[in-house]
Amino acid sequence: MKVMKFGGTSVGSPERMKNVSSLITKSGEPTFVVLSAMSGTTNTLVEISDYLYKKNPEGANEIINNLEKKYMQHVEDLYSTDEYKQKTLEFLHEEFDYLRTFTKDLFTSFEEKSIVAQGEVLSTNMIVNYLQEKGIKAILLSALDFMRTDKNAEPDPQYIKEKLNAIMQENTGYQIYITQGFICRNAYGEVDNLQRGGSDYTASLIGAALNADEIQIWTDIDGMHNNDPRVVENTEAVRQLNFEEAAELAYFGAKILHPTCVQPAKFAGIPVRLKNTMEPDAEGTIIDNVIVRGKIKAVAAKDNITAIKIKSSRMLLATGFLRKVFEIFESYQTPIDMIATSEVGVSMSIDNDTHLNEIVDELKKYGTVTVDTNMCIICVVGDLDWSNLGFETLATDAMKNIPVRMISYGGSNYNISFLIKESDKKKALQNLSKVLFE
Repeated sequence: MKVMKFGGTSVGSPERMKNVSSLITKSGEPTFVVLSAMSGTTNTLVEISDYLYKKNPEGANEIINNLEKKYMQHVEDLYSTDEYKQKTLEFLHEEFDYLRTFTKDLFTSFEEKSIVAQGEVLSTNMIVNYLQEKGIKAILLSALDFMRTDKNAEPDPQYIKEKLNAIMQENTGYQIYITQGFICRNAYGEVDNLQRGGSDYTASLIGAALNADEIQIWTDIDGMHNNDPRVVENTEAVRQLNFEEAAELAYFGAKILHPTCVQPAKFAGIPVRLKNTMEPDAEGTIIDNVIVRGKIKAVAAKDNITAIKIKSSRMLLATGFLRKVFEIFESYQTPIDMIATSEVGVSMSIDNDTHLNEIVDELKKYGTVTVDTNMCIICVVGDLDWSNLGFETLATDAMKNIPVRMISYGGSNYNISFLIKESDKKKALQNLSKVLFE
């Protein structure tokens, strides 16, 4: 069985919903499908929640009514029989009446998650109805019945596996199984979401739970490219990536994939394929445990980076210095991206400056602190093991005319990272493409 995930743009209109339906039924084999909300719906639901937080139920009702009209029109465009038009209209009336109930009582953060979850509920019901209208044996399985996080807000893979397999055994004989991405219940039974990776994470967890043959992530891009196509001309899709390479690219700026979402597939040994709904016959990118030796695969960039340097003569030979520094970042729940040390100082980069002032104040207890903002991390990814002679030279040679604030190499066998000014990003990406790929 394959698991196929489709994002918001892939189901963003009735026409695209029809295209997705054709893709998932093409093979005729049992397929498990994970769907996001229609593009724009989640933002609208968040806007509704915002009005409710501001105690403006009239504003919320106006947005709800406008969204309802939009979906009612989709019914006319999507279905061809009166039976399924009526069936879907009744469902939509119930859904939007449910949303209106939130405008009558005190609003809480848990209710916001219930509201936002309705985007996926809407899209999955509409596509299941469309498939059934076309005579396809399709069934909707609610993600809230098996997708759960633990008390640390992390997915509970054992619970997911047991619950989902039991549900599948109770519902045999279907060609298409559809569920919602992103949404789940937390350890206390409340409606919640997976946050990082969203629907991609759902697909990966389901693929691992069902021991799927392949997990397919369908977007509007032909796989993961070897550079940012918005900045560099003539980029190409990378046809194969190791899980570690894909995670590095995702973490350092490749927006097509979240670094967390491939972990369940990686541990289960299930390949992940990135496909393009606009070009379904394109090969896309396969992500698996295969390592292609001696090859640089791609370049990615991560913006909005802040560099922090702490210089202290007391650091020389002082045990526990780095521990004290790291504990400051930990206390403010601020991860560190890059780090470089010397005899008298340590430099770090972060991508979350929410608590920057507090962190700097704490660091000043141990030394002189300087901060550089508007920075960017450029990451070169591939088989960059130190035994591959010359690879680091290729990367640094491409950057010879770019001022580099920090370099990270050796922490992983899969990347070399450069910290530069955001204003130099375009030139750096273009130079790397010329040297590494052309």
